[in-house]
Amino acid sequence: MRTAAMRATVYLDPQLHRALRLKALETSQSLSKLVNDAIKEVLAEDAEDIAAFTQRAKEPLISYEVMIKRLKKDGRI
Repeated sequence: MRTAAMRATVYLDPQLHRALRLKALETSQSLSKLVNDAIKEVLAEDAEDIAAFTQRAKEPLISYEVMIKRLKKDGRI
C-alpha cells in the first residue's frame, strides 16, 4: 500500500535548481521524483556505512602513526 506524498519546502541554490529542472525535462521526470531518488540513494549509502561500521566494530584500533609506518613498510607510500 502506498502512502500519500508529504509536502515540504526546500530551498535550493539557484544553479542547482536550474540544473535539476533541466535534468527533469531531459529525463521526463518530475523534480520531486529526482529529489526523492537522490534522497533514497543517500540514505541507502548511509545504511551501507552503518552496516560496515557495525560489522567492523570489534576490529582492533590502530593509531595513525602505526598505520603510516605500516603503509611505508608495505611500500604503499
